Amino acid sequence: MFYHMKQMTSEWSLSGKICVVTGAGRGIGRATALKLASAGAHMICVSKNESSCASTAEEIRESGHGAEHIAVDVSDGKLVAAVCESILSKHGTVDILINNAGIARDNLMLRMSDGEWTEVINTNLSSCFHWTKGLLRAMVKKREGRIVNLSSVVGCAGNFGQANYAAAKAGIIGFTKSVAREVATRGITVNAVAPGFIQTDMTNTLGEEIKETIPMRQLGEVGDVASVIEFLCSDGAKYVTGQVIHVDGGMYM
Repeated sequence: MFYHMKQMTSEWSLSGKICVVTGAGRGIGRATALKLASAGAHMICVSKNESSCASTAEEIRESGHGAEHIAVDVSDGKLVAAVCESILSKHGTVDILINNAGIARDNLMLRMSDGEWTEVINTNLSSCFHWTKGLLRAMVKKREGRIVNLSSVVGCAGNFGQANYAAAKAGIIGFTKSVAREVATRGITVNAVAPGFIQTDMTNTLGEEIKETIPMRQLGEVGDVASVIEFLCSDGAKYVTGQVIHVDGGMYM
């Protein structure tokens, strides 16, 4: 029993790993940063809002783990490329990339503006491309790495008034599976996590009736998603790649 527990702890340890989490200032991103830090990873917390990602990094440091923060607009490819270069110059490599940053600009298709479409696609989907491109070569060179992209149940099933959000999250799934095939022989895994309705700032406006659409009749917690991400980053998931893991209380089966 002791040996089994020790083996499990070792498989889930992220000690010495350098990890980037985008959208780390709140919600799932914040919970993920805290979770991976507790497993031993050195966290680089990224957000457009400096105060929020700085707050996450400070909380991690106060808990006795290493963390830093970077404020950058993840939808700006040139800025992201420069940040990636800076990170690699400082740390030499990045072991784990969590592409979590995302926004919602909901509207009916007939009323949706070009700006609402473009902003969501650029922030939610194009950011995955920018960060992965900027950090993947170092992983390939090391022949080791973990990439986890945050999709959504909406990317699989669609949703009323969210054509932009659903398109971005569906695109993340295709992106994940394609990159996973490209780097599978390089010791790098690429997976997606598709949350359902999770208690975050983005879901605070939803009414109680939304629970009736969930088989488990309750919203998930950010920790539920963070725990799955932690597993996918660990050695315990070294043979898992190109997958979409649903954390949605049974919404999408």
